[in-house]
Amino acid sequence: MEQIINAENQSLGRLASQVAKILQGKENPAYRPNIVLPIKVKIINASKIKISEDKLKQKKYYRHSGYPTGLKKISAEKLFKEKPSMVFEKAVSGMLPKNKLRKIYLKNLIIEN
Repeated sequence: MEQIINAENQSLGRLASQVAKILQGKENPAYRPNIVLPIKVKIINASKIKISEDKLKQKKYYRHSGYPTGLKKISAEKLFKEKPSMVFEKAVSGMLPKNKLRKIYLKNLIIEN
């Protein structure tokens, strides 16, 4: 089952929480917390999503290489210009449970600009 969602002029956080619920299958009567349902979510127009200017300037994304002084950071503004789909994917990832099923849920998320 595939759901197509148009992200144009929708708020980042509200849409991400809605997508996280759909990916987990919580809106499906066959929901079980330990089973991943075959639900794919396709997001179109991800580059036209609505993010406030303050959020773009203040929000930072961090990652670490594993080496000493290997902490890298990038602002949401720069990441949104380079890859708007990554901003949305990170928002949805943060709203999914932190367990073994998270990677499987994210594989069922398809984002198009």
